[in-house]
Amino acid sequence: MVIGIDGNEANVAQKVGVSIYAEQLLRYFQKQANPKLGFIIYLRQKPLSHMPTENTFYKYRVIPGSFLWSQLFLPLDLFFRRKIDIFFTPAHYAPRFLPVPLVVTIHDLSYFYFPDEFLRNDLYKLINWTAYSVRKASQIIVVSKTTKKDLAEFYHLNDDHVRVIYNGFDKPINPPEQSPVLKSYHLQKEAYVLFVGTLQPRKNLTTLIDAFSRFYALYPHFKLVLTGKKGWLYDKIFFEIQHKGLEDHVVITGYLPNSEVAILYRNAFCFVFPSLYEGFGIPLLEAMSYGCPVISSHSASLPEVGGDACLYFDPKDSQDLLEDLIRLKSESSLKTSLIKKGHERLKQFSWEKCAKETLEVLSNIPYDDKAHS
Repeated sequence: MVIGIDGNEANVAQKVGVSIYAEQLLRYFQKQANPKLGFIIYLRQKPLSHMPTENTFYKYRVIPGSFLWSQLFLPLDLFFRRKIDIFFTPAHYAPRFLPVPLVVTIHDLSYFYFPDEFLRNDLYKLINWTAYSVRKASQIIVVSKTTKKDLAEFYHLNDDHVRVIYNGFDKPINPPEQSPVLKSYHLQKEAYVLFVGTLQPRKNLTTLIDAFSRFYALYPHFKLVLTGKKGWLYDKIFFEIQHKGLEDHVVITGYLPNSEVAILYRNAFCFVFPSLYEGFGIPLLEAMSYGCPVISSHSASLPEVGGDACLYFDPKDSQDLLEDLIRLKSESSLKTSLIKKGHERLKQFSWEKCAKETLEVLSNIPYDDKAHS
């Protein structure tokens, strides 16, 4: 069996969300490649240095082309140079005119809930190209029961060929004891509230900023740290910080390497994830892995991921979040309990488990083993 994979999500310099998912799967697949199980990874450009190394049964194929790559250049190559038995796309978009069975992963359907956060062209592709992918697929993988429910609602799919496989998380790294990160942002250990994720409206940071402004009034030595790439409509977040007069008390770091994010997790008072919608929510698990207490909104899949290891709040009620922050600050035993529960919760998730279950799905797809040359 030879499995073809769209590897472009993994082949990026700054990996977040789906990019991390795709890279972790490729790393596992590369290790499993053998004479009976081969992989061809299709890319728009040559693989970056972090991508898994080629071997006899794990190869890259670079197909130049940018405009409509997955809809034109890739399917033409697959049609005329068919070397695979099935095709796997880790993120929504399947090639058109695919001559072999398809497996696709759907991460979330946020674009139905928050269409204004997407450029018109991107929104069109997400709605329509995803529709094509899920209709074409022999098997659909989703990262949570929430996404499975959304697929049934918006694309009218039955459960027969939808499989829930939870994401994993990056195992904690050991950052250096002496690091300039805290000093460079003028942060004190356990005196800041942390958010990690793309800075965009869906992450609901205005609710976090409002709650923090009142928390800061009670505990003026605290800061709020927002770490992640600037996303769509980021300016509204910055205006909210200005409106609250918090310019000197909110730190916006931009994208940081994993080693620096690890230090921020490890030394934070707590991690807050106020998102209005998530298909999964990897940052919850990342925070838990560094012994950082988690306060999360109770939206979509987040309680499914966090279980009893988080405090939860109504994402539209900043007072509810404020009460959780105050409670965590005043009850030392609560922090200890959340950290302990977090470590237990992590045992249910790993990238190896995710990748192994994904490969099981791919390996069990019926295919014509005499069709490719």
